[in-house]
Parts: sequence; C-alpha cells; structure tokens
Amino acid sequence: MKLHLAKNTKLLIAEDQVLAKSHMHYALEQLGFKNMDYVDRPSQALSALKEYDYDAIICSYNLRSEQGGYYLLEQLNDAHSLPLTSAFIFTSADTSAEVVHAIIELQPDEFIAKPFSVNELDRRLSRVLSRKKALKNVYAFMDKKDYEKALTEVEFFLLQPEHAEHFPLAMKIKGDLFLLTQRYQEAVAFFESIINVQDFNWAKMGIAKSLLALNELDDAEREIIQLATRPDSALEAFDLLATLQIKQAAFDDALECTSLACTMSPRNIPRYQQAVSLARITHDYETQFNSAKKAVRYAQGSIHDKPDIYLTAARAGVDFAMTSEPEHVNNIVKQTNEYLRQMKKAHPRAALNDELAVIDARLHYLKDDTARAQTLLSEFHTDHAQLRSTEALLDRAKALHEVGMKKESIAILDAISSREEESPGEVNLMAAYLKQEKAEKEAISLSPKTLNNTAVAQYKRGNLEQSYSTFAQAFRVMPKNPSIALNYLQAIVRARKSNTPMPADTLSEIKKCRETLESATLSDEKQSRYDNVKSILKGE
Repeated sequence: MKLHLAKNTKLLIAEDQVLAKSHMHYALEQLGFKNMDYVDRPSQALSALKEYDYDAIICSYNLRSEQGGYYLLEQLNDAHSLPLTSAFIFTSADTSAEVVHAIIELQPDEFIAKPFSVNELDRRLSRVLSRKKALKNVYAFMDKKDYEKALTEVEFFLLQPEHAEHFPLAMKIKGDLFLLTQRYQEAVAFFESIINVQDFNWAKMGIAKSLLALNELDDAEREIIQLATRPDSALEAFDLLATLQIKQAAFDDALECTSLACTMSPRNIPRYQQAVSLARITHDYETQFNSAKKAVRYAQGSIHDKPDIYLTAARAGVDFAMTSEPEHVNNIVKQTNEYLRQMKKAHPRAALNDELAVIDARLHYLKDDTARAQTLLSEFHTDHAQLRSTEALLDRAKALHEVGMKKESIAILDAISSREEESPGEVNLMAAYLKQEKAEKEAISLSPKTLNNTAVAQYKRGNLEQSYSTFAQAFRVMPKNPSIALNYLQAIVRARKSNTPMPADTLSEIKKCRETLESATLSDEKQSRYDNVKSILKGE
C-alpha cells in the first residue's frame, strides 16, 4: 500500500463481530490507514454516509442485525446515494454460490473472503483505491449522468500510457457508456475489437446487449447461449435470454429462464416479480404462487418490504386455489391467509380495505358462498377505476367474473387496458396479460373453479359436444392442470370415436395435453387412464 494513498483515504467499516473488527482494525493500521469510522448496523452506516464523504466502505455481508450488508448496498444503489468515486467492498465468510451471485448482482467494487491476511487486504484495497483515484474524473461525469463528457474523458484516459494497468477497466467503462448513450452499432464494433484481442465475458455480453437493443434477435440469441454456458456469465445470460424470449412472445421459455436465474440468485426481488408476471400469462398458477411467496420471503425488512408484495402473494394464492385439485385448496387458502396476516402485522397503517375486501370475496367464492362474495363486491363502481392501482382493479375484475358479473368484469378490464402502453419492439407484460384476460373472459362465462365440474357432469350425461367444448375452455385457462388435460384428452378421444365434428386445431390440443401429462406426476388411477388414452391414439 502506498503510504500517501492510505493516509489520504477516509474509510467506513461496517462490522459487528468483535474479533473480525479487531482483525480489520489491526490490518488497516498496519497498512497506514488513520482515518477510520466503525459502525455495526446498516442504519448507522446510512447515517454516517449522509454526514461524511468516504473514499471507501468496507462492509461485512454477514452483519447479523437488520438485513445485513446486502440491505445496505441495495438501499444505496436504489437511492443512487453512493457516488461512483467511492468504493464499496464486501467481506464475507460465506462464499456459497448463492451469496456470491447475490453480491455480484449488487456490483460492489471488490469482494474479499474471510479470513484474509494483511497482504491480501493490502492487494485488494490498493487495487480498488488506485483505480478510483485514476478514473475519478470519468466517475464524476457518470455520477452527474453526463455520459458524453464521461466518454470523452475515458477516451482521453486511454491515450495516457501511465494508466496502462487500468486500461481493461477503462475499456469496459467505455463500452458501458456506448450502451448508456444508445450507440449500439458503435458498441458492437467496439466490443468486437476487444474480443479480437482478448475474449472478455463483459465484451461478449456487450455485443449481446447491443444486438438485443437493435432487435437482431437471432444473432443476439447465439451470443447469449454461448454466455449461458460460462459459469461467470450464466446468470446475466439467463436474464438476457428471458428478455429476448419476451420480445418474441415466447413466454413459457422466458419463464423457464427467469426461474433458473431465480434459483441461482434467490435474493433478487424484481426477478421474482417478472416470474410472477410470466407465470400469469402462461397460466402456471403454481409457479406464480411460489415466485410470489419467495419474493415475500426475501423482501421482508428490505427496501422491497411493502404491502403490495404481500397482496401479490395472497392474490397468487387465490388464483392457484381457484385452479387446483379440491384436496389442495384448503392448504393453499391457509397460506394465502397467512400472507394477509403478515401484511397487516408489517404494515398496520396501510389503507387497503378495498383490496382486502376483494380478496375476501374471492375466498368466499372458493367456499361456495357466492352470495357473500357478491355482497362484498357490490359497492364498487367502474367510474372509480382511475383511483385504484392496475393490480387492485385486475383482481376485482377476476372476482366479478367468478361470481357471474361478466359485464362488470369486462368493463374494468377495458378501463385498465388503456393505461398500459407498449413501446415499439418491446413487450409490456401487464398489457399482454390484460389483453389475454379480456379475451378469455369475453369467451368464457364460467370461472376456472366451475369449468371442470361442469364439463365432467356433461361428459357423464353423454353430452359429448358440450363436454368437449367446456373441457376446451377449462384447458385454455388451466393448461398446466393434469386432471383437466386428462379429462380433455379423454373427451377428444371419445368425440372422435363418435364422429363428432372436431376443430382444426385438435391435433395441436392433443399435443399440449400430452405435454402437460408427460411432465406431471400422476396417481396410479390417472396413469392407468392416460395409458388407455395413449393406446387408443396409437391405434388410430
């Protein structure tokens, strides 16, 4: 460590373990640091950062109070209150893949695994502080969002041989600035020139992002798939691949990629929220509920801990219960009520009476108390729509449709659909979902809960054409439900044997049913029925 660099650096240390704090203090003193402040909670760190300008923050990821170091950097990033001229360094005794991915996503300047030696701390700190000092002017312009001047400054920096050790970082910053200023063609050429010299992941990622922004999707996909095979870039690659698939309206594939990324790095709340949105569009109610539950789990006590995150989980629970097997409904409803209880405890002053009344109405409908559900919904008027959130109104539209008030439901969907605008070349997931919901609710009068029961009764009475049509509607809104898929498949087979006129898409529907059944774990009874259907189809 250069002595003058240490003496002129003001540090903030966030550490709550006595031995670790003592070791850190000893190591820093050995390296020549004199100006150091210590805190042991994120809230104390935030207060200190408001009062003083620090050149670097060294923070333990494993702080045991509040939400730990993760929460501190997450809050600083969200508020844009940590200048790029200041360094943020994580230390952690936990180096599991989950923690490493979580840290990488927050993009600190350095990560040091505990325990570390004085020499290791010296090497890491020297590297971070020297590059912050060297690139200070570039970072200052970026903090002001003056990206054109930052680009000019970094190009000037790259012309100075004395900064050669920082050239790789400076070139990465230059590429980032091309993306920030939307110079995508220039960005592709720049990143390709980098790769011709050295195969940096960040340069390949830059090419993929640029091609994606230019809507050159086939070329972007090839780049992204290569990156997905590399451990150091797989997480970001899955996110990019999901973005590409959303552009192509391949929502099932996008959900799969988003779910994989959630598994790799489970603390990213916006990613769970995207999974919820995609699962709704694909009618994957179980994944919708599971994603919403995990969002609540990791959001508690963080910047994301707001009433809406609990409401999303409760609403997803009702959607799942509405489309589940009868034997699973009570357990799902129990979980749903638990999220409502948690929300009231965490946010007792939240004014959510209308939102809770709608959820309560849907829960009453699940218990076959339609009259009570209608009463709870009766006081709402469509002309109040502008006063409610889109999610609140969407939930009310679902509730109204479930209790038979189809006209009122469609009116609300019309009112909120006009709120969602789509940019050219982009897909607004909420707009796509509202369009789908409106089309389904206009075409189908019965609720998901009622559809299958009605179809089964029609089938048993021998009303083949009616049962086939009702099963088709049920499968449209519940394509992941193996019981629906099996009943629909049996209805198709029976209708074909009786020479009932069949729609043109029957073969496609058979394929979809079989895909659902092949991916499900079936009971012995259902497996026997499915085997029988397969033998009939094979013999045709």
